[in-house]
Amino acid sequence: MDMRIERQVELAIDRCGVMRRRDFLRGLSAAALATGSLNWRELVALEAAELRRQGKACILLWMQGGPSQFETFSPKPGHPNGGATRSIMTTVPGLEVSQNFPQIAKQAKHLAIIRSMTSKEGSHPRATYLLHTGYLPTASVKYPAFGSIAAKELEQANFDLPSFVRIGNVQNGSSGGLLGSHYDPFVMPVAGKVPANSKPATADARFDRRLDLLSRLESDYAAQAPSEVADHQKLYGQAQRMVHSPKMAAFDLSTEPQAVRDAYGTSPFALGCLLARRLVETGVPFIEVVADGWDTHFDNFDLTKKLATTVDQPFAALIADLETRGMLDKTLVVWMGEFGRTPHINARDGRDHYPTAFNVVLAGGGVRGGQVIGKTDAGGTEVTDRPVRVPDLFASFCHSLAIDPSKENMSSIGRPIKLVDGGQVVKELFA
Repeated sequence: MDMRIERQVELAIDRCGVMRRRDFLRGLSAAALATGSLNWRELVALEAAELRRQGKACILLWMQGGPSQFETFSPKPGHPNGGATRSIMTTVPGLEVSQNFPQIAKQAKHLAIIRSMTSKEGSHPRATYLLHTGYLPTASVKYPAFGSIAAKELEQANFDLPSFVRIGNVQNGSSGGLLGSHYDPFVMPVAGKVPANSKPATADARFDRRLDLLSRLESDYAAQAPSEVADHQKLYGQAQRMVHSPKMAAFDLSTEPQAVRDAYGTSPFALGCLLARRLVETGVPFIEVVADGWDTHFDNFDLTKKLATTVDQPFAALIADLETRGMLDKTLVVWMGEFGRTPHINARDGRDHYPTAFNVVLAGGGVRGGQVIGKTDAGGTEVTDRPVRVPDLFASFCHSLAIDPSKENMSSIGRPIKLVDGGQVVKELFA
């Protein structure tokens, strides 16, 4: 089908606002058949694309600071660059990971480990922005986070909860950007408690009357700044639906069976992973869970061991839980940071920034597990097989989530911005 037709449909759906996407498509199909503007193959393709998107979700496990590839999923035992880190065998014959990840090693049949990620950005702010948006920061365009893109493309009409939830703080992280504040992440400092200020301070009827008064007070200003007022009212409308919604129960982890909570663990990252599963189950299409502290310029080996201890169990439990509930095939789980660490161990027993070669792990979302993609040389200094660039990774995210990466959004200066700037899907992920 001509992609221009699908883009026109998406724009029309966005304008409809209150209408459910599938209902709109059915109406469009009937009208198109009557007028002959679309043939039956195009209509089938359009409906099929929509069906592929339904129920899709992504959980990003963000390792803030840049995790060492040597101490995680690309160990180099026996080489001086590998240091004291040893590898362990996973449940997939021939596939080894760092000794720091014994629990995730048991889930290797679901993992696709890309050991040949490569970038040129070794600065935390720029690399974090790049690995969140697929673009480098500029003064003229505010690029949206991929979570914001996924929220826009996968959200349900009039959904009660935010479509992009971030658990933890991302330094230099991006937001909705040119998509508008509606697609900014809903940020929770920690999981485990219902979000603060999510219950009205007054009776429901009085709360609604106050919002109605606010809307009327804004009506005069709306003639001068219609887009600002519309965004503001849309945000308040979403907040109103959220505080009244029974779906808010998803944030209450105390209702989970003790056995499930024990499987994840009790660390803040563990609670974030458990909440991520609950939110996906409720219909939230994108959740980011942050694990901080991976900037190991000092004492790299002890620090990464401690960090891995807090990540290994909940990461493994999340994959197992999603599989048990029949949700893994439609939920893409991504483990990554902004770059890797230097092969050379510095004088402080640490590793410095190294974007030339690092690793990313994917599971679920149609990804074929039990495999390694790409490799580096014996010392881990250079990618020697199947280099994967950031645009390739983002194109692969889109493929998993049935999102068209060539779709364009318009910036504030009238410049069309593609969801992904170039890049090719890493086909081995889905073979």
